[in-house]
Amino acid sequence: MMKPAPFLGAIALSLALAATARAEEPTADTVVATVNGTEITLGHMIVLRDSLPQQYLQLDDQTLFDAILDQIVQQAALADATGTDLRKRDMLALENYKRSYLAGAAIDEVAQGAITDEQVKALYDEKFAAAEPLKEFNAAHILVETEDEAKAIKAEIEGGADFEATAREKSTGPSGPNGGNLGWFSAGMMVKPFEDAVMAMEAGQVSDPVETQFGWHIIKLNEVRTAAMPTIDEARGDLVEELRSSAVETRLEEATKAATIEKSVEGIDPAILKNSALLDN
Repeated sequence: MMKPAPFLGAIALSLALAATARAEEPTADTVVATVNGTEITLGHMIVLRDSLPQQYLQLDDQTLFDAILDQIVQQAALADATGTDLRKRDMLALENYKRSYLAGAAIDEVAQGAITDEQVKALYDEKFAAAEPLKEFNAAHILVETEDEAKAIKAEIEGGADFEATAREKSTGPSGPNGGNLGWFSAGMMVKPFEDAVMAMEAGQVSDPVETQFGWHIIKLNEVRTAAMPTIDEARGDLVEELRSSAVETRLEEATKAATIEKSVEGIDPAILKNSALLDN
């Protein structure tokens, strides 16, 4: 049997090696291009893709791949052309960006940390389990500029005038065209003099004139109800967000406390931050 020629053996070996190389799964460290010796990896491309607005992600995979690679190559070429001859403003901006990015990544890591069902349940119990049932009020009002106007309107209502019709005719507030109806609200949603008056009333009662910063009100309390407590599933989103915010705040306090911080601002006029000409030096 004839032995294969040496060059045929070499071709077979190269094909085998190429097949092996293609069989390897790409990683974030896989180099997809070099620009003046600087390597561009799949990781660089993935990070850029993740930062793109949603409309760009509608492109087909090949078009987007090519566009991202071209953009990074062009940016690398421009960066090399600029070299290290950057303005002071540019250097400081880069330092600020790096600091901001790393801080943001640390906060994201804390915020995305696992929130357990036990933590959610404990916070739910703390906020709702032992809480007093929340009262909600449905009221309407007539708003006028002076106390005398309010007194006259109160007398009309007591004389049998329809509250809603009077509100449509005489109220200066935005709810006037709707008969003065304010819908449902709970404690803390209205200015204090208005809220105090409502909470002292019985359903169906019309108040004496009440003064707030908006003017003088005649208030009719239509109905009072006890608000249903949210279930844990209904409240879960808010509870998780509160737990995450608390975790981030705790991490910020810990990091600041652990850091060695020295401020040297004595004698510096705060207005100096307006002096952008300092960056031209």
